[in-house]
Amino acid sequence: MKKSLVLAMAMALGVSATAFAANPFSDVPAGHWAYGSVAKLAAAGVVDGYPDGTFKGDNLMTRYEMAQIVAKAYAKGAIGADDKLMAEFADELDNLGVRVAKLEKKADNVKITGQARARYVDVDKAEKGYTADLRTRLWIKGEVNPDWTYTAMLENTQSLNTNAQESETKFRRAYVTGSVAGVGVTAGRYNYTVGNGFVFDDHIDAIQLDFGKVLKASLAMGRPVDADTYAGTNQDGYIATLGYKVGATDLAAGYYNFKNYSADGDREIWTAGATADIAKNVSLLGEYLKSNDENTAGDDDGYVVGLSYKGASASDKGSFGLWTKYYDQSSTTYFGASHTTDAWHGTLDSNGGFKGYAVAANYTFAKNIVGTVEYYDLDSKTGDYTTKTLWSDVTFSF
Repeated sequence: MKKSLVLAMAMALGVSATAFAANPFSDVPAGHWAYGSVAKLAAAGVVDGYPDGTFKGDNLMTRYEMAQIVAKAYAKGAIGADDKLMAEFADELDNLGVRVAKLEKKADNVKITGQARARYVDVDKAEKGYTADLRTRLWIKGEVNPDWTYTAMLENTQSLNTNAQESETKFRRAYVTGSVAGVGVTAGRYNYTVGNGFVFDDHIDAIQLDFGKVLKASLAMGRPVDADTYAGTNQDGYIATLGYKVGATDLAAGYYNFKNYSADGDREIWTAGATADIAKNVSLLGEYLKSNDENTAGDDDGYVVGLSYKGASASDKGSFGLWTKYYDQSSTTYFGASHTTDAWHGTLDSNGGFKGYAVAANYTFAKNIVGTVEYYDLDSKTGDYTTKTLWSDVTFSF
């Protein structure tokens, strides 16, 4: 490309310079066809000459030289960050230290991240069994505008219990998040964890509104995606929560209403709890749960207490965490809770709920590689049923 071709930029760029600026180059005399354009670009500091005072407009240019001109034009505001010239010379501009903010923003408008988890769960109950699987998740997140984003998650689970090529892929999540008049909004299919997940931690089709910064309130209205897993026929739900921080203590309260949960009508659950930092890296938690419905033993409430130390961080090799919890919950105080997995909840649910303890540890083996081991020893509230579960997994994030 001849250097003289860049002169065509003078009119298109709209560079601010006096029309009577003197031309500093000896080889571009006043009568030259490019005199005015060269003078304009030189006065704006977009083009430079050679040490001998010449412009050498017939010389061929390198991409690097052209990139320097584009960078100066950008710095002067003559072209925008989304101009085609900026895109064409993006690599050279990056080497020059020019950050093209708008181009980067467009390139990062959609981000894809992932996670692969290898899991083994051994369950010792009436019928001993185990589960081995490999779960892969891909998250897709795109910016709709500065206030709204869209998130989706694809999930593939491969059973490793047999040699058969068993696999299923689901479009597990798809939702938007944003704000309207200062109110946070989440709408679509997403995983909703309320508090510590002792009542509800599951996928839900809902709209959720979040209010406040100091006294935080949340209202979600929708239906659990896996509602058919639980009792009842139509578990449309309403969940309201409050949260407030006092020093090193987080206070929380919740109300849950699941419609037509059973033949007896709606299931309502109230909770109140707190999490407090009692020492460096040590937290104590407790939650009380109360239901409007009694189980077969006349029990309608429950509680959970727990103690935790630190916690593994995927980005910090060698980091680790320990925790233990004690549960005493009526079967009427939870609905899709995180600790009531298919490994045991069927038998325990039908026998009044459960009580018992759990201990766990996690450790970051390398950046983005975290291992977890959990052990649960739970007894049914009625009858004589015991479930012992050992959960182990290694999760790779990318």
